[in-house]
Amino acid sequence: MSFEVTLSPSGRKFVVQDGESVLDAAVRLGVGLPYGCRSGRCGSCMANLVEGQIDYPDGPPEALEMESDEKCLPCVGFPQSDLTLQVREVESAADIEPRILPCRVERIDHLAHDVIRLWLKLPEDQRLQFRAGQYLDFILADGSKRAFSIANAPEDDKLIELHIRHVDGGKFTDWAFGQMQDKAILRIEAPLGTFVLDDDSARPWLFIGGGTGFAPLKGQIEHSFNKGTTRPMRLYWGVRSHEDLYLPDLPAEWAKAHSNFDFVPVLSEPGANWEGRTGFVHEAVLADIPNLPDYDIYMAGPPIMVKSARDAFLAKGVPEGQMHYDSFEYAAETRDK
Repeated sequence: MSFEVTLSPSGRKFVVQDGESVLDAAVRLGVGLPYGCRSGRCGSCMANLVEGQIDYPDGPPEALEMESDEKCLPCVGFPQSDLTLQVREVESAADIEPRILPCRVERIDHLAHDVIRLWLKLPEDQRLQFRAGQYLDFILADGSKRAFSIANAPEDDKLIELHIRHVDGGKFTDWAFGQMQDKAILRIEAPLGTFVLDDDSARPWLFIGGGTGFAPLKGQIEHSFNKGTTRPMRLYWGVRSHEDLYLPDLPAEWAKAHSNFDFVPVLSEPGANWEGRTGFVHEAVLADIPNLPDYDIYMAGPPIMVKSARDAFLAKGVPEGQMHYDSFEYAAETRDK
């Protein structure tokens, strides 16, 4: 059985499906409820229960031990009726306070000769609240920072997923590819950045990635699928060679599972056996889509790719406000590209 939750004072409503906690439903639907641990320990999500009944299947949560009966914890609370909650809402990415946290390297996957997928685990009593498309900084021993986009959707936050490309001479990536081991302890600051989806628009979404710029787009696309978005979505992923499509099957699987999603890989240096699109990724977009001003465009990748695409799209009449991008322009100081 599903139940409706009304938030006060905003009046916003959303539906919690059978088997979901209130917070799980809110995160899935992009409703900005605050949270920290998602385990009932920290109290970051605490709300006033104005109306309705809520149940805690695992027993009274720790953070409610000294609180009144009017308080509830959406992260571990399951509605038994329609609810009205008085709670502070997170309206935008800027409302989520970045935190400095320790993390452990849970797993390292080698996806290509120069790309690894790094899985990070926070302490047991911590989860990271973030918006799809945001990034984190690693804080190194000398105080310098290296930034990488978060590649997983907010709903799937048991681990943090990063896609890291090796840069010759890059202090962090040299270490990550040559010396980093499972269980290594690191420090991060997160979440950071405002490269997030504009859910208020009804326009179709166009995603354009270059290299590991696929990472934040992956999080945004998977979040959209989790929400049940039906608007048309198309992803163009530009790389040099076929081997640089480091998760080649994933976008194709999305396209098979979701009729509103299309995927177009584009190679700038194709081999002899490549029969797909070639050239620069933004030129493929221009050739395919004559009505670009009808789209909201999300771009992530090297600065030259984003700048070339932005200039070309502006010339085609795309309003500046419909283009959103993460161009890694802080790379010189904080990012191993």
